[in-house]
Amino acid sequence: MTPSVITPTDSRYPARLRLTNIVDPLPDLVFNGNWELMNLPKTALFCSTRCPGSAILRTYDQAAQWRDDNRCIISGFHSPVEKECLRILMRGSSPIILCPARALPKRPPPDWKTAISEGRLLILSGFPEKAKRMTMELGARRNSLVATLADEVFFAHITPGGQSERLQKLLENA
Repeated sequence: MTPSVITPTDSRYPARLRLTNIVDPLPDLVFNGNWELMNLPKTALFCSTRCPGSAILRTYDQAAQWRDDNRCIISGFHSPVEKECLRILMRGSSPIILCPARALPKRPPPDWKTAISEGRLLILSGFPEKAKRMTMELGARRNSLVATLADEVFFAHITPGGQSERLQKLLENA
């Protein structure tokens, strides 16, 4: 799969990114998959790495509901709870936008390739090819990108003092 690139000067570049100062500077967007998913209403999913059991079960139920409602979910799908939500979503036919906190993966898993060929998965990165490993900084920038692109944001759990709490405060002040 050859990735495509949309620069901030491209007419297809998301207006939401241009209209906020949350994501600065504006990144080139590198992607594989169905770019048209960007036109759908999107819910961003965030969950702290450490999460109590009650929040985990509630979030899995929510992911199943989104899947059944065919809701487009955008996330990094990085924390353990987010990863399981991705598995739940992949079992349906709902649209998914997956945003790694690094460059696009060179070899996506087979189920991702299938979902891309079905037109229901977009893998989107705001990072250059040289960003091969996730860092805390890249994770924070990715989360800002995801939150800005979404129509609504769902925090499954926020650990006090963690990245999710910082993002929530950033969004409140935007």
